[in-house]
Amino acid sequence: MIYLDAVDKRFGDHRALQSVSLEVPEGSLTALLGPSGSGKSTLLRVIAGLEAPDGGRVIIDGEDATPVPAQRRGIGFVFQHYAAFKHMTVRENVAFGLRIRRRRKAQIDAKVDELLDIVALSGYHKRYPSQLSGGQRQRMALARALAIEPRVLLLDEPFGALDAKVRADLRAWLRRLHDEVRVTTVLVTHDQEEAMEVADRIAVINEGRLEQVGAPRDLYERPANGFVMSFLGPVARLGEELVRPHDLRVTAEPRAGALEAMAERVVHLGFEVRLELALADGAPLAVQLTRDEASALEIAPGDIVWVGHTAARDPIAA
Repeated sequence: MIYLDAVDKRFGDHRALQSVSLEVPEGSLTALLGPSGSGKSTLLRVIAGLEAPDGGRVIIDGEDATPVPAQRRGIGFVFQHYAAFKHMTVRENVAFGLRIRRRRKAQIDAKVDELLDIVALSGYHKRYPSQLSGGQRQRMALARALAIEPRVLLLDEPFGALDAKVRADLRAWLRRLHDEVRVTTVLVTHDQEEAMEVADRIAVINEGRLEQVGAPRDLYERPANGFVMSFLGPVARLGEELVRPHDLRVTAEPRAGALEAMAERVVHLGFEVRLELALADGAPLAVQLTRDEASALEIAPGDIVWVGHTAARDPIAA
């Protein structure tokens, strides 16, 4: 388990972390989610020991790790850019951490074989990093980090340099890998979909502050504030309220609490339909409908409709 106790970090006049307290349960996969510059990577580096906090403590497995050097914290770290040894084969890259720890050759060989099988690179052990795809290089980097059997695995935007299809494939693979090895993992990402799909828990960070932490579904359905709501999925602004587009109800006739709007565009997106409206004051509003709802309404551009929230959950003040 990792416990961050009121961690502060400054870079000159900039306060990158502001009294952040966070618990990462043992064996969990926790995502640090936030926009660029929010402090999430700084927090990861503080956990790793690559940055010293200006205040607060880092507790790992019940021990104060704050004064402990990075190399003695028992942490595996995977960066966005693979940091592979280009002159070494895949097998040699994965074995590197074990060799500098002077493990026996038979032990190293057995561990490397096991990890290459886990990350589906058994047939690539003689290749060099330049002979691998981006996704394969990142899987090699994860195997190398896991080889030393770390207490904690830290992933800093590990799929950020890859294209969308490869990222999606690796997200699913990472979740399966974590379910198999169960090492306590912290993932930094600015990709909401990635955090929602992969993580057990999400910690939303903004301007160095922890806004909210919880299970993905809890944060999506019960956001603490407008920032969390806006950062975890699509939002629509209805007057002074923020609501999810799928929590809006559209009718062809006036009803209590609904606002008048004009349909500007109807976009069919496979299993759903996005209705783009203009409110009376000219403000745009997007509504998500099912195909059945859209078919029943038969809305065309230029039609006047009425829109309001369904009250399925409480709206958030804008």
